[in-house]
Amino acid sequence: MEKTIIELEQAAQTLKLLGDKTRLTILGLVKDSECCVCEFVEVLQMSQPSISQHLRKLRDAGLVKEQRRGQWIFYSLNREHATYPIIQQVLEQIPDQKEKLKALEEAGLRIQCDS
Repeated sequence: MEKTIIELEQAAQTLKLLGDKTRLTILGLVKDSECCVCEFVEVLQMSQPSISQHLRKLRDAGLVKEQRRGQWIFYSLNREHATYPIIQQVLEQIPDQKEKLKALEEAGLRIQCDS
């Protein structure tokens, strides 16, 4: 793997965003799959406006990508972002979030977001 130098300001901004438990959990959820706001609301037990604010910060920083499908917007981790290696290292150190998504699927709550 080729090493790249990340600008200090960009690294600091990414680490600041990762310092919030909710945003860190969101990135953990989109590490291997994409999710929509309604799924984050269910998993995190937070209001939709609150989740949207966290997603806006992650999107504005370029850490997540969004794709609209019908009325739903799906979010995924931006693996092309310059600070992705930092994000990847941090996500390897936290508990895997796949179980939360599996529980949603078993409860039938992931299906509600399909277009």
